Amino acid sequence: MNKNELLASLKKAGFSEKILSAFAKVKREDFLSDELKYLAYEDNALPIGYNQTISQPYTIAIMLSLLQLKKGQKVLEIGSGSGYVLALLSEIVGSIGQVFGIEIIKNIADKSKKALRQYRNVRVYNIDGRQGLKDHAPFDRILISAAVETPQKEILNQLNKDGILVAPVGNFEQSIVAFRRHGDIFVKIKEVPGFVFVRFV
Repeated sequence: MNKNELLASLKKAGFSEKILSAFAKVKREDFLSDELKYLAYEDNALPIGYNQTISQPYTIAIMLSLLQLKKGQKVLEIGSGSGYVLALLSEIVGSIGQVFGIEIIKNIADKSKKALRQYRNVRVYNIDGRQGLKDHAPFDRILISAAVETPQKEILNQLNKDGILVAPVGNFEQSIVAFRRHGDIFVKIKEVPGFVFVRFV
């Protein structure tokens, strides 16, 4: 599959123009090792080392849809891996938005920083994501890109009022779940079952 075929597949699946535009602008091959670049536009997850993966484009598109992103928003991704999703987020929130990534594996975090050099509104932190990113909270949107049994209160509390958090929730197989904050209550607004993510580390 080439890039145009992948975009056609995502369009057929009904994703919005702003999500399709982000996928069109970001080069997935920039976030892969040289030996895997030829597979960049296959709609599959691919390894990035250390038992971690770059997620399947279709799966990423679902998460981006559930986030209900808007221009100018401040977004945190926990488990940002290769940085590919950070680049997509950057394109969607635009230059007036801010995007923050947390990646616990130093080598992966360092590689992602290099791949993201052209994205002026993206910052990557090589820290443990369990505490979120208090120094830059609150966030309009939070994406957890690794499987959790339930999103931690510590992270949920870093959402803005009416903010949305999206995470794959479950043990062996996960559902991608979107939660919206209403005061101190977090309401599940949508759930899409049938995914397998690497575990949150």
